[in-house]
Amino acid sequence: MSKNVLIIGAGGVAQVVAHKCAQNNDVLGNIAIASRTLSKCEEIVASVKEKGAMKVDGKLTAHELNALDVKATVELIRETGSEIVINVGTAFLNMSVMSACLEAEVTYLDTAIHEEPDKICEQPPWYANYEWKRRDEFKAKGLTAILGVGFDPGVVNAYARLGCDMLDTVESVDIVDVNAGNHGKYFATNFDPEINFREFTGTVYSWQNNAWQSNKMFEVSRTDELPIVGEQTTYMSGHDEVHSLSQNLGVPNVRFWMGFGEHYINVFTVLKSLGLLSEQPVMTAEGQEVVPLKVVKAVLPDPSSLAPNYTGKTCIGDFVKGTKDGKEKEVFIYNVADHKDAYNEVGSQGISYTAGVPPVAAAMLVATGEWDAKTMVNVEELDPRPFINVLNKIGLPTRIKDEEGDRPVSFD
Repeated sequence: MSKNVLIIGAGGVAQVVAHKCAQNNDVLGNIAIASRTLSKCEEIVASVKEKGAMKVDGKLTAHELNALDVKATVELIRETGSEIVINVGTAFLNMSVMSACLEAEVTYLDTAIHEEPDKICEQPPWYANYEWKRRDEFKAKGLTAILGVGFDPGVVNAYARLGCDMLDTVESVDIVDVNAGNHGKYFATNFDPEINFREFTGTVYSWQNNAWQSNKMFEVSRTDELPIVGEQTTYMSGHDEVHSLSQNLGVPNVRFWMGFGEHYINVFTVLKSLGLLSEQPVMTAEGQEVVPLKVVKAVLPDPSSLAPNYTGKTCIGDFVKGTKDGKEKEVFIYNVADHKDAYNEVGSQGISYTAGVPPVAAAMLVATGEWDAKTMVNVEELDPRPFINVLNKIGLPTRIKDEEGDRPVSFD
């Protein structure tokens, strides 16, 4: 039985979600897309139709919506007959959309942790500040909410769970995210600049020796020889999945590492040093109140505009280290995606592709009942095998590298 989907958001990730929902609408039914800007939703609808992405006949509609308005969101859910809401709008919307899903009694999926515009809310474990406070309500109503089901967070959480299941004991999970692509711009971020910068201006929290540790951004680095993209240096960063994995897996060390080029680090450092990455409002000499971070966002390229000229690949995966049969063992479970391939298929760049495919896979598993948890969960609390199988089939194949070689992962 198919379940109709409402997609909230109209950026590059939403475009991927729309295309992938259309490609699998025999499972997901009618598709509605909503955001504050109706024209952006209509452009996505046109893109899906241009590619002939609909697998079977069905509705694909665009709607204008202020998703901070819970009542309006509930009305749209009911008007469209949606049973699954995929929230890929800004992270500032999470709690409003979640409230609407509770009221309308439908499934809620998102791809990032909630944020408040006026603060960097990273106090560990961050999920406990917002989303987890609503867990009992979802459980009481028998409703499913799957949090952070993009790639990272999301797929990497499933990789962490899979790695833990493969080993007898686990000492560490190190998530490595490398974008070895080139967009040709002087400077740009691969997703919403405001959210992107906020990840790196606060304290870097990691889970080490069963306790929270704090560092500064770019203070700790590592270098790995990765499949396809080669030797890469990454920096320990604060990130969503560390906050849930540290609480759910019982692993003493959980860290997140992201790759940055020297040019990005230099520009970021200058912007931060000048105060231009602050989320707090300031007053101009003309008496106008502005938020520096929002000004920077306004002058940078829209991430969705990068797609046509993006080349190169991403490599994102988990190093899971522990023991098996009394011997030390480390596995690297990963995916490699290609920017140009993503653009040719769905009109978005590879970062949007890796973030947009997983929530569709999750929605399909909810629709079939395999991931219909009927409570609030993070991805690592679910069986990773059906998720990986669906991802293999719809565009994000998983591989594993260990002492036995480099090979695909499948559970069919």
